[in-house]
Amino acid sequence: MASPDQDLAPVLDKDGVRLTVDDALATVTLTNPAKRNAQSPALWRALAEAGRLLPGSVRVVVLRGEGKSFSAGLDRQMFTPEGIPGEPTFIDLARRDDAGIDATIAEYQEAFTWWRRTDVVSIAAVQGHAIGAGFQLALGCDLRVVADDVQFAMRETSLGLVPDLTGTHPLVGLVGYARALEICVTGRFVGAGEAVSSGLANLAVPATELDAATRDLAAAVLAAPRDAVVETKGLLRGAAGRSYEEQRVAERAAQARRLRDLAGIGE
Repeated sequence: MASPDQDLAPVLDKDGVRLTVDDALATVTLTNPAKRNAQSPALWRALAEAGRLLPGSVRVVVLRGEGKSFSAGLDRQMFTPEGIPGEPTFIDLARRDDAGIDATIAEYQEAFTWWRRTDVVSIAAVQGHAIGAGFQLALGCDLRVVADDVQFAMRETSLGLVPDLTGTHPLVGLVGYARALEICVTGRFVGAGEAVSSGLANLAVPATELDAATRDLAAAVLAAPRDAVVETKGLLRGAAGRSYEEQRVAERAAQARRLRDLAGIGE
């Protein structure tokens, strides 16, 4: 895929991650197509840093991957006894106590959590393989536009592991428990048609149109007033954890804030 942010000076460009900002739109690009944007702890640290570096002007964040695959999952070197130099191997992790394992995985998860911040809307543009960590990274975003060649798969369980990079909660929320369980324990591929029909993806387009379709969706989000988008996202994000009556209360409070703001009346 051509890079729509290639003419912008990067705010961050390291360890396979590039962040560019164009006023209210930020683009985070995975930049290691030779390895199908395989993921490593260094890449996760760079993704977490990208979230911290977002200017307050940003309203929409697009996540994309260069090349034929969005992200084919973990760098295979992580599965070797030697691992990646300077990083803990799986054996090193296993030898730590519960608190040590928990702290390390929590650090890794930071790369996958900030995409759902209330003050931004995140859109993943996904083509080709999105496997394991790649699938979970796409699930971290609010919205997903997929190319017609997309292949989602959750392979962790097949390797004797579990999906631990924050993907299980959004997956169940999008497709329901039974289908989420089946996708995870079989490790099968989910193509574009099923992704849209099951709720995994908002839209599927030909691969050549992925960037344009993503830009169009971003523009549509940006067309709405920022504060109204922030309040609406907060309502919808919290709905699953509230009762019907609690959601009614939250709607009334949010609308009161919007009415006062539009009328220029401070609380």
